[in-house]
Parts: sequence; structure tokens; C-alpha cells
Amino acid sequence: MSFNALVVRKDDEGKTSAAVEQVGVADLPEGEVLVAVDYSTVNYKDGLCIGPGGGLVRNYPHVPGIDFAGTVEASEDPRYKAGDKVVLTGWRVGENRWGGYAQKARVKADMLVPLPEGLSTRQAMAVGTAGLTAMLAVIGLEDHGLTPGDGPVLVTGAAGGVGSVATAILAKLGHEVAAVTGRPDTADYLRSLGATQIVARDELTEVTKKPLEAEVWAGCVDAVAGAMLGRVLKQMKYGTSVAAIGLAGGAAIDGALITPFILRGVNLLGIDSVMQPYANRVRAWERIASDLPMDKLEAMIQPATLGDLPGLGRAILKGQVKGRVVVDVNA
Repeated sequence: MSFNALVVRKDDEGKTSAAVEQVGVADLPEGEVLVAVDYSTVNYKDGLCIGPGGGLVRNYPHVPGIDFAGTVEASEDPRYKAGDKVVLTGWRVGENRWGGYAQKARVKADMLVPLPEGLSTRQAMAVGTAGLTAMLAVIGLEDHGLTPGDGPVLVTGAAGGVGSVATAILAKLGHEVAAVTGRPDTADYLRSLGATQIVARDELTEVTKKPLEAEVWAGCVDAVAGAMLGRVLKQMKYGTSVAAIGLAGGAAIDGALITPFILRGVNLLGIDSVMQPYANRVRAWERIASDLPMDKLEAMIQPATLGDLPGLGRAILKGQVKGRVVVDVNA
């Protein structure tokens, strides 16, 4: 049986190309569960894997797609049976093994999570790795004491996938959300998600020599790092936390000093969604089902097909994708 998949190939000169091709079930990697994929999505890692690889892809030909949601077709594992709705994010699927940019996927049972009640497979991929990461960041902030009424919570890179979902969740939970963006045209979009304050990126990217600045933020979900994170740390209120989820502005924390940590007790929380244990994933997905406003989620969605993916892969690497792309692999 053959089906459609986005296949990335590398030629003898090291150049990659991506196109929709027919592949067979026998071509899929080993695993206990065969899934009929409904939807996937587009993340920054997907852009790398569709294009130059970014060091993530080791073997070609390759099928990218680090997320997918669909229906179990066959299972050798008792935890799943035909007809079950499932979600997959992380575990380096779509990087070192074939992923969700195909009408079928075969994976290890341990990599799957049951689709929470109240979520469709389409909604699950509007959430995807980006939304799961956002929820893990919010949970991390809550576990370290953040409660509504503490003050404004900053979200950097707010118009991106993680930032959009974090903004919507925090607003629904009753927080005052300050959204940072370098794209003025996204201001109305961010307000529609619940942001009460729009902060221009330029206001937070200047490196200063001050060890501390005025206490402003009660929490922060940071997707940027670099100079912005260095500046934000100096503006955090006493005993608050920053959940670091990305490094769009660079891996270094420019201008950072140890003073926010030892004089204000600020916490820097590293948030990883790729290798999260099963129980943490289930907790986060259940919170997504209850705390992410579905009308706001719908406003984030940009629909796409497998044929759109090469262009979208290039666009996301240039920071030109707003909100969440939902890929209907069967369209």
C-alpha cells in the first residue's frame, strides 16, 4: 500500500530538495504502532529538516515532521488499539527517524500520548510542540509560585507559535500579559489573544551595564534569549521566574550578570519538550484541553497541505510564520 509523504533527498553535492512522493508502509521505520496521520504542523526544527537539515537529519531520504496527530491503524502494544486517537511530539521523530509529513507513520508506543477528551486531532496540531512547550512553561512558572494578580507576565517572541499559545493561556488564567514583538503589524493579533500590553522588541534588546533595573515582571516566557533575556532578567520582580524555551536571539545571554539570581532570587527555568516523561506530557495536554481557549486557538491557525511545506519551511526559518500552521496531510 502506498501513500503520500514529503520526502527530502540530498544529492551528491550535499544539496537537499523536498517534494511530495509516494512511499509504502514497508518503507516506514520499525515501531509497535501504525498511525493514520490526520494533521501535522510546522516548527522551526521542521524548517531545518525540510531544508538544509541543520545537523538534525543524519540519513536520507527523509520524511520530516516532528509532530502529528491521528488514528491508530494497528498496534502491537496493549496500551493502544485500532481506532484510538493519539498525539506525538518530540522524541526526535522527524529528525533521526521518519515523522509526520506523511499519511501514515509508524512509531514506538512509548512516544505516543492519548488525545485528551475535548480536543480534535486538528486542534492538537494547532497546539503541537509549540503549544506543548508553552504549557510546560506556564506550569513551570506556576510550580515556582506565579499566580494571577502578581503583576504583568512578559512573553517574548509573542507572535510565534510558542508565544501565541503562551499569551492565550496566560490571559485565560487571569494574568496581565505583556507581549514582545518586533513586528508592529502583529499588535492587533496579540491583543486578540489576550495581551494587554505590546512591548516593542527594541525596548529590550539594548545591552546595559546596570546590574539590576526597576522590578517590572512577575514572570516571563522567553523564546528569544540573547540580549533580550539578559535585559529581562534584570527587570524581574523579587523571587520570580523566567521560563526559557528558545534561542531565536542567540544561545548566549548577552549582558547577563549573576546579580538577579543572588540579590532578587530570580529563577531561570529551562523548558524542554522533546524528552519530557510521559506523566508530564499527559499533565500538560490535560491542561491544554482545559486552559487554552479554543476560539483563540482557531484564530492562530494557518491551514496548509503537504505541497505547501517546502515554502513554509523556508518562511519559518526567516521568522515569517505567524501563529500555528496546521498541515492536512490528506488534502
